[in-house]
Amino acid sequence: MPLSGEGKVFLIVGASSGIGGAVARQAANTGFRVVLAARSVEIINKLASELGGSEKALAVRCDTTSWQAQQVMVEATLQQFGRIDVVLSNAAILKGSFSFFKEEATPDEWREMVLTNVYGNALTARAVLPELIKTTGHLLFTGSVVGRVALPGELYSATKLAVDGLGEAIRKELIGTGVRVTVVQPGRVATRFGNPDELSDMPMLSSDDVAQAILYAALQPPHIDVNEIIIRPTGQTM
Repeated sequence: MPLSGEGKVFLIVGASSGIGGAVARQAANTGFRVVLAARSVEIINKLASELGGSEKALAVRCDTTSWQAQQVMVEATLQQFGRIDVVLSNAAILKGSFSFFKEEATPDEWREMVLTNVYGNALTARAVLPELIKTTGHLLFTGSVVGRVALPGELYSATKLAVDGLGEAIRKELIGTGVRVTVVQPGRVATRFGNPDELSDMPMLSSDDVAQAILYAALQPPHIDVNEIIIRPTGQTM
């Protein structure tokens, strides 16, 4: 049977809105103490208060592309709660044009996106894994169905393909430690990444739908390692 989060600590990196915020709420409702990490401090401070204040929730500012910031995030978590059991590496951005050669191509924005979506996820893993090994914990990544295919001209999809590879490389390295690794790959989600008004005729998931899938994986018994979850809205063609 699935377990509860009582006595455990769930760190959400990229918790300010969308999927990250939904996971924080559902994790807290399941008994986890939660740590909310994001660049938008005002938003995560408000969410931490909503989830029960300092005894149950901690907000930490973190730029995921900074190794120092990632270390500070882990230290703040340990100082407040003494352990880390589950981590969702969820920070990602979508920037730049959908072309590798047309006039509007924006290499500077690409750099920021690749650093956040790939390097940032790798830094999070490096920062939290020593603690997850101590607790026989669980590392989860938010990937995407667009990471399963190469979309024309879309570097974003390539960064999500890299997240899939990162998750599998880490899973294999951790064999024998008891640490579990999951990549969750949502289809279209009604978040700030897309404008639901412009996509009103397309099937969409909610952030809560994806959060339920993430909590499903996180609450399995220790001998069950759900490595990959693909979740699409019914009728999505891609």
